[in-house]
Amino acid sequence: MKNTNKNEKKSTKKPSHFTYDDRVIIELLLSERWSYSNIAKKLKKAKSSVSDEIKLNSVKGIYTAKKAHAKSRQRRWRAKWQVMKIPIDRLLRDYVEEKIKRFWSPEDISGRIKFIDKDIPYVATDTIYKYVKSIYGRNLVDYLWYKGKKRRPIVIRSDIKNRTFIDKRPKSIGKRRNFWDWEADFIVSGKHGKGALLVFVERKSRYVLMFKLADRKVETINFVLKLVFGSGQLLCKTLTIDNDICFRHHKQMSRIIGGMIFFCHPYHSWEKGTVEKMNQMIRRFIKKGCNIDKVSERKVRWVQNILNNKPYKCLGFFTPKEVLSRSRKLKTFVLENFNKKIPSITRYFNAKCSV
Repeated sequence: MKNTNKNEKKSTKKPSHFTYDDRVIIELLLSERWSYSNIAKKLKKAKSSVSDEIKLNSVKGIYTAKKAHAKSRQRRWRAKWQVMKIPIDRLLRDYVEEKIKRFWSPEDISGRIKFIDKDIPYVATDTIYKYVKSIYGRNLVDYLWYKGKKRRPIVIRSDIKNRTFIDKRPKSIGKRRNFWDWEADFIVSGKHGKGALLVFVERKSRYVLMFKLADRKVETINFVLKLVFGSGQLLCKTLTIDNDICFRHHKQMSRIIGGMIFFCHPYHSWEKGTVEKMNQMIRRFIKKGCNIDKVSERKVRWVQNILNNKPYKCLGFFTPKEVLSRSRKLKTFVLENFNKKIPSITRYFNAKCSV
């Protein structure tokens, strides 16, 4: 009687790890000029495993079992040592854990140590990831940044007259040579929520400003623009936005900010990629689909503070606040006092809107 149970079939290949006896056989068969395929069949392993073993553990192009086994053990020991480098060094461990709890990515931490905080023992990005996923750092996993899938629903947009598209924007702006070129976008509430966040990002420094709005009316947007740019708090040479109908009075907006306004092409959100990336990071704390009207002003300011004090690889691992503070055109009271005035400004704004 034939056995019809397919689960009883055994695999003809062994696990990919090589023992010392396996390496002795490889050395012997190579001396007899066996091919990698025939050696793999003899050991019941994949051809790629045999090829990698010979490539990684040969010494000056010659494979010997004794040296190959020693190299393999050394490599495994170094991998374990790199993970243990953080737990056994109190200074390094405290530094890494403090920065991760401030929502710095492992790449940010590694780069910051390498280029700026050179008094801290260097540790690689992969080592920090391994530490966080080990038994020593499992409580830090929730602080890591995760990438989600982007879904771009197609929305029928009304035509905005006399707009200037990004094609006519000066090429120097794309190279981020000067300060005070901004991008702006909305983060809206979910289907049953109210309110929105208006996000401004300075292109060169990546400095971000966030404003919680009760609605997206033209009057509301103009009010915020006057608070940010109209009274001289911050300069604005150009502002790049999308084709939201809220921006239909763009000429009036241009007069308020004292700069030019450029529009992305319809459904080309990547043309203002700086603010889009910042929105993605904001969603780490203010989840998609939530009711922004219920998000407190304190949390908005907290998120803004995290993003402006987080180092970025594109900035040489400096923070946006550090980069923006180097601008000669920056007024000293902006970084020191502007954020402190935000809560009172918002209360005044909400009171005015409720009238």
